[in-house]
Amino acid sequence: MRFGFLVYPGVEELDLVGPWEMATMWRSYAKGPECLTVSETGGATACAKGLKIAADLSFEACPALDYLLVPGGFAALEEARNPRLVGFVAAQARSCRHVLSVCTGALILEAAGLLKGRRATTHWKLLAGLRALPEVTVVEERFVRDGNIWTSAGVSAGIDLTLAFIADEAGAEAASIVQHNAEYFPDGRIYGTAHQGDASSAYFRRLPPTA
Repeated sequence: MRFGFLVYPGVEELDLVGPWEMATMWRSYAKGPECLTVSETGGATACAKGLKIAADLSFEACPALDYLLVPGGFAALEEARNPRLVGFVAAQARSCRHVLSVCTGALILEAAGLLKGRRATTHWKLLAGLRALPEVTVVEERFVRDGNIWTSAGVSAGIDLTLAFIADEAGAEAASIVQHNAEYFPDGRIYGTAHQGDASSAYFRRLPPTA
């Protein structure tokens, strides 16, 4: 089994690295799939905040994947107009068991034709943009599954998405082993009131009041 992680210039670091951490712990501790990174040409890519990641494979060298994760960032708006990248995602999706996106990676899935008639979400700043696209039903949750398509809200939400995906694919105990090894037990603390603005996703506004 192969789990591919898409890399492109300007990708948001945590969109990619958070799910990668969960997936590679699945591989290491709970018999999860091989994990690999893939970009248009392979080699080093500069991410949104300056981190450089060397992709394992180019599109041409990438084998058929069982799972594909498409991270986001502001650069995803441009990459959704990149025919080679969109074509790669669409081609891999034809044989993938599941396709996942984080944040604005949902816009790349939409460009690849994968959100037609689907429920999906994205970063709160792009909810209106996703809602304006034809045949996509926007759901303002931290992550959403519709069949074999999984989408998440912004940045850190990709970690929760991947844990839920692991639980679905490999069982709750496998996800528990990953969660334990990652010490991913958010304390629920909320700072200030920025999340209560009208532009925020609906799930933000259901969070408990600031202590």
